[in-house]
Amino acid sequence: MKSRENFPYIYFFTEPNIVFVYKIEGEDYLTASQLSQQGEWETYELRHSDEFENFNHEANIPLIGRGYFLRQDDINFMAGKINRLIQSQRKRESFSYEEKGAVHLVSSESTAGALRYGLDRPKIVIAFHDFFSIGPVWKMDQQIGQDSRYEWLNENVNVEQDECEFENNFSKTLLEIEDIPKFVPIYIWTANNGNEQTGLRFILYLLKEKDNDIFLINTTELYHQRIDPKIEKLYSSMLHPDQLKFLLEQAQSANPLSYQDRIQLQREWEDLAQSKDVLRLWKNGRVTSVTEDYFDDLILKTIDHLHKEPQNKDFIRTGKVIAETMHQMDELVGDFYIEYRIRHLIYSGFLELKGIPRSMRHYSVKLREK
Repeated sequence: MKSRENFPYIYFFTEPNIVFVYKIEGEDYLTASQLSQQGEWETYELRHSDEFENFNHEANIPLIGRGYFLRQDDINFMAGKINRLIQSQRKRESFSYEEKGAVHLVSSESTAGALRYGLDRPKIVIAFHDFFSIGPVWKMDQQIGQDSRYEWLNENVNVEQDECEFENNFSKTLLEIEDIPKFVPIYIWTANNGNEQTGLRFILYLLKEKDNDIFLINTTELYHQRIDPKIEKLYSSMLHPDQLKFLLEQAQSANPLSYQDRIQLQREWEDLAQSKDVLRLWKNGRVTSVTEDYFDDLILKTIDHLHKEPQNKDFIRTGKVIAETMHQMDELVGDFYIEYRIRHLIYSGFLELKGIPRSMRHYSVKLREK
C-alpha cells in the first residue's frame, strides 16, 4: 500500500487501482478501530496505477455502493500514516497546550478516565492501555521490543479486545508523549505496585530528552498520609475521581523530581529493558522480576481450599478461582495473568478442564486426581 498527503486529506493506493481518501476532522490521534467512526472516507478507481502520483480526488467522481476488504496490516498502516499527518499539522499550528494546562501521565486507562472526570480544567491526560507488571518489557522503547511484547501478549493472555487495538493505543500514546512541549508541567501518577512503578520508569525514559518540570504523585503514599493509613493493596485506579483531585491538591507544594532522581529512575528502566522476564512485583521499594510461575502454588492451594467446600467438590468456575486467588495475593497482577497461569497448569497436567478456555467465563477446573 502507498500513500500521499494532501492535508486535510490523505490518499491510500491499493490493488487493483483503488484509492481510499480519508479526510482528517480533528487534532486527536486515532486507533485503527476509530477510522470507521471518525473522519470521512471516499473511494475512487484509477485506470492505471501510475495515475496515483498526480491523483486529486476533487477532479474525480467517488465510487458509490462498493465495498472492499482490507487486511489488518493495511488498516494499521493507514492509522499510522494518518496519525503522523495529524502530528505534523499539530506542529505547524502550534497545538495549544497553553490553553489545555498541565499534562498528567498514567499507566492505565481506568486511572486516566477518573482523572479526566475529577481534575479541574484545563488539563491533558495521557495514558497507556497496558499492564506493565506482566509480559516482557525487553527493549520496549524500540519497535523490536514492542513487537516482542505484542507477540507474547497475543499468544498467552486472553484480553477481550482486538489484538491490534493494543498496538494502536500504544503507538498513539507514544505520539502524545512525543508532542509534549517544553514549557508545560508534567505530573506522573504512580502507586506502590509493580505495574505503576514499571510504568513510571518507562515514562521517565520516554521523557529523557525533555527539560520540563516533572512532578511525581504516589497515590499509595499520599493516600496513607492524607486519607487512610490502614489500607494495604492500593492502585491509583481504585480511587474515586474526587480522591484523585484531593491528592493532587495535597501535592501542589511538592518540588519537581531532581535531575539525579530522574537519571536514577531512567537507569532502572534501562536495567528492566535488558530482561525478558514476564512478571514484575514491587518488593522492598524496588521493581523486582520474579519467576513466571510465582503464583502457581497459590492457585493450586486456592483450588484445594475451594474443593473442601461442599458446593465445590467437582469442577469450579475459573472466574471464582481467580477471584479467590487474587484475594490472597499481596499484590494484584491482573486477572488475565492468573487465568494464563491456570491454563498453563491445565496443560502441565496439574488441573482438569471442563469447557473451552477462550476466556475465564467459558470453562471450569479442578485438581487432577493423583
